[in-house]
Amino acid sequence: MLGRAICICVVSFFVACSASALRAEPTNTARPERTFVFTYAATVTGLQPGQVARVWLPVPQSSADQTVEIIDQSLPGKPQLGKETKWGNQVLFTEAPARDDGTLPIRIVYRVARHEVTEQTPLGGTDAPDSMFLNADALVPVGGKPLTLLSNTTLPEDQMQLGRVLYDVVNDHMQYRKDKPGWGRGDAVWACDSGFGNCTDFHSLFISLARSNKIPAKFEIGFPLPEKRGDGEIAGYHCWAKFKPTGHGWVPVDISEANKNPAKRDYFFGHLDENRLTFSTGRDLVLVPKQDGPPVNFLVYPYVEVDGKPYDAAKVQRKFSFKDDAPTTQPAR
Repeated sequence: MLGRAICICVVSFFVACSASALRAEPTNTARPERTFVFTYAATVTGLQPGQVARVWLPVPQSSADQTVEIIDQSLPGKPQLGKETKWGNQVLFTEAPARDDGTLPIRIVYRVARHEVTEQTPLGGTDAPDSMFLNADALVPVGGKPLTLLSNTTLPEDQMQLGRVLYDVVNDHMQYRKDKPGWGRGDAVWACDSGFGNCTDFHSLFISLARSNKIPAKFEIGFPLPEKRGDGEIAGYHCWAKFKPTGHGWVPVDISEANKNPAKRDYFFGHLDENRLTFSTGRDLVLVPKQDGPPVNFLVYPYVEVDGKPYDAAKVQRKFSFKDDAPTTQPAR
């Protein structure tokens, strides 16, 4: 009970901060929007009773894309909220002993208002300068193999037009498939070679091509919601990209969704629908406090260490769900 009391005290401060951020964000009702409750739950399993685990969780931030407020939580240990210095992501850390059954459960419930995102939307949620988004990541090179996809393509000088060319090149080269090993790491060279994968593979290839052509590009990851309003479980994460051509703001793209739904190919260049929630930005994350393992490829699921080593992700059971505040008719586009 004492641990839970401490937990509630610490996180209550975090809730107050989140609520303040929520009130500070203006709502643009001209854009399609969606208000829902999102439950982020996980259970670390396979521990010895009393064995200590260190757990890091991404925490979604309020920005011009979304407003976020914590409305309930159940967290072990003494949780502390920090901000990693590379990309400005919020990270919640806790360290606690396993229960008698060898488990460590975690649960946070958010209330979210998410808006459609367009180029005209001013963006927030990251402290990183634009120049950071021109650098290579461990699995996203600047130059190299991905550029072979452009060898027979005439590239326009205008960076907005060039962004559309790169979007189309990736969409035409890739197939959304997860039937063979290798997908899901966001390895741009692997995606170039294989020609298939999931959202991380699509957008890593796009980001590599954009940065190789001196266009800042960023990776964002979170969760998708089904288009139909209601409630239900969410199987896993979704990610997308944004690029910043000269003379423009950040332009959103969702190439994997366009690939799955060709009728929306034009829409997903320059738009993100409201059916999603952003949790973090960027790759190769050094967490707060610093983890003992190597930089984290991307952060959307809980990252766990035991005895100074990364813990088997297969032993972290995850359950994500949503519930719309009020089922409504899907906005027409």
